[in-house]
Amino acid sequence: MTTAETVPAQPVLRVRGLGWAVGGAHIVSEVGFDVAEGEFVAVIGPNGAGKTSLFNLISGLVRPTAGTIELDQADITDTAPHRRARRGLGRTFQSSSVFPALTVAENVRLAAAAHRGTCLRIWRKAEADNEAWAATADALQRVGLAGRAAEVAGSLSHGDKRKLEIAILLATDPRIILLDEPMAGVGVADVPALTDVIRAVHRQEGRTVLMVEHHMDVLLGLADRVAVMHHGSLLTIDVPEKVMANPVVQDAYLGEAL
Repeated sequence: MTTAETVPAQPVLRVRGLGWAVGGAHIVSEVGFDVAEGEFVAVIGPNGAGKTSLFNLISGLVRPTAGTIELDQADITDTAPHRRARRGLGRTFQSSSVFPALTVAENVRLAAAAHRGTCLRIWRKAEADNEAWAATADALQRVGLAGRAAEVAGSLSHGDKRKLEIAILLATDPRIILLDEPMAGVGVADVPALTDVIRAVHRQEGRTVLMVEHHMDVLLGLADRVAVMHHGSLLTIDVPEKVMANPVVQDAYLGEAL
């Protein structure tokens, strides 16, 4: 693995020797890197490189067969996904994960209420949970969906559904956000606005972001560092300019210049 650029001695996220093998096949192998508080790390690589599998390991959806994961210097390798979320680790997925029959606001309020431990019993009026509703309104404002709060989520464009997913995350106040191909399926016209939302979450709010994405022009305008996955391993992690000029990285992309 290529030497990574130096980050603070006490990173918010630390991955060491992370591996995941299934039936003798190594899906992820010996991956290690640190992420600093407030940093934006883009994760790239050819299809099948192990990018989503890496996110599944970090978020706790699958258990690694080797290595460790630390959040704020605490070992979370065996911690359940919901407990990682409680610690401030948020995640979106390649496929849209909103409730299409609920309104935009209701989707966010469910996350806000769950994060705050609000009782969701059917005999309690949701309107009584003022704190969750305040968090909902704030999150929708930050992603540009405040004016569409009463609309059914299923009626949104794909790009706006992605914004809604980010609003759902923001309602839980995560410190670290894992975005798995947020531009997938988004129309060309919606990409700039979605990019602006992600940029604001990182730069204006100071949240730590790891993002898998194939739109290189989007990533290069957002990332502090770029991590390159190939055949389940980490080829390199460095500033975008050095990664794009790396001949090993170019070979990993079938010899095409990035």
